[in-house]
Amino acid sequence: MKKTVSRWLIDVWYTDQLIGLILLPLGFLFSDFVKFRKFLYRIGVLKTHTLPVPVIVVGNITVGGTGKTPLIIWLAELLKNEGFKPGIISRGYGGQAEVWPQWIDANSTAEQVGDEALLIAKQTGCPMAVSPIRIDAARLLLEKSGCNVILSDDGLQHYALNRDIEIAVIDGERRFGNSYCLPAGPLREPIERLQSVDFIIVNGEKYQDNEFSMQITGNTAINLVTDRQKNLQEFIVSDCHALAGIGNPNRFFKLLETAGLTCKTHSFPDHYKFQVRDISFPDSEPVLMTEKDAVKCMAFAGEQHWYIPVTAVPETGFAEGLLRLLREKQHR
Repeated sequence: MKKTVSRWLIDVWYTDQLIGLILLPLGFLFSDFVKFRKFLYRIGVLKTHTLPVPVIVVGNITVGGTGKTPLIIWLAELLKNEGFKPGIISRGYGGQAEVWPQWIDANSTAEQVGDEALLIAKQTGCPMAVSPIRIDAARLLLEKSGCNVILSDDGLQHYALNRDIEIAVIDGERRFGNSYCLPAGPLREPIERLQSVDFIIVNGEKYQDNEFSMQITGNTAINLVTDRQKNLQEFIVSDCHALAGIGNPNRFFKLLETAGLTCKTHSFPDHYKFQVRDISFPDSEPVLMTEKDAVKCMAFAGEQHWYIPVTAVPETGFAEGLLRLLREKQHR
């Protein structure tokens, strides 16, 4: 049911203009509510919290995947290479822990803390805490680590946490769909929100001079059971299954197609909780998936299952601008 609703909404937001127009009055109401809520934070009716270290928020203004997770991982490595001690916070979307905030360690599972959070912690090696209330996650992070800068995975609309730098990530192919706010369109906030962020990163080709482009690359497959690595081109000789439970599955399928693979594709909703039947097929063909999906399938995967790690490659100039602004914030 969730899968069907998700696909229907995507059709409405990105292709079916008529239904979007019918829902537009609701979109106006949502937009007004978002602006009023932001105003309440600005005048102090709703409380904001400032941390003793700089906070960098990486988020988006649309529903669905834009490439935030690979960018967070890239940013963590950049900051470490520049001598910073980054820590990471996240909402832990999809996590079912009974108590929040949660500290992520070797015993954490995707069921507890969410798939994206587990992937980010694994890839970066940075201290990380998660909570639906991000200020709680940030306080736990500061309490248990010596981080001197915090990366917030998502949270562009979480105004209770003050931030020093805002980075908005845009899907270069889908952009803003019909440009309407929820539920008429995919926007969490009106497009003019982008005028107040510090950096706009486009996953794909940029359109505006104030945007930085970012490419997502990945050419290696890793077996979920044996950890064996293979070049993607080695899968060209046979048909494959490709599955993705991310915000924009077609982006993953296109990566495989560009590499020359022929795949039967299987789309699932973002943060989908996979079961054995979802990744099992009657044939013996290889099954390729994203790394975010793999962290939820390790316990029941077979040797036919492979995941594709991806890397963000932002446009030259973004790193310089970010580091310059961060150092300015540190010395104020």
